[in-house]
Amino acid sequence: MKVTQHLWFEKDMEAAVRFYTSLIPGSRIGETAAIMADTPSGPAGSVRIVTFRLGDQDYMAIEAGPLDPFNHSFSIMVECDTQQEIDRLWDALKEGGTVEQCGWLRDRWGLSWQIAPKRLRELMGDPDPALVRRVTEAMLGMVKLEIDALEAAARG
Repeated sequence: MKVTQHLWFEKDMEAAVRFYTSLIPGSRIGETAAIMADTPSGPAGSVRIVTFRLGDQDYMAIEAGPLDPFNHSFSIMVECDTQQEIDRLWDALKEGGTVEQCGWLRDRWGLSWQIAPKRLRELMGDPDPALVRRVTEAMLGMVKLEIDALEAAARG
């Protein structure tokens, strides 16, 4: 059994996939194909599908016209080892999109992303509830997550 996330794009699917795979190390674009039959979304050849990998996760995307817009019910979370990685991804993904609280943003296609330090998960799993509370409160006050500020909150 294999599980693959599937994304529906109204338009610009191939540009989005090229952009995403350029950002995440270890990513690649797989097969691209057109559906060669008439569909509810358009005539034969107008609906396109692409497979791709972001890091260690498999995805498939379809460009088939309007359906439901992306929303917060699905997001791609990227855990970064360094602030430099966070900054690079944040700056690239926010261009043409919108930033949100707690490390969330929407890219120019409306897809939600969570760009977070791996260290945040480690701090949130600390056995000291006061430390976890301080880190949580610090995170809730941030837009882009900052490792140094989270570490400072952890220290009290």
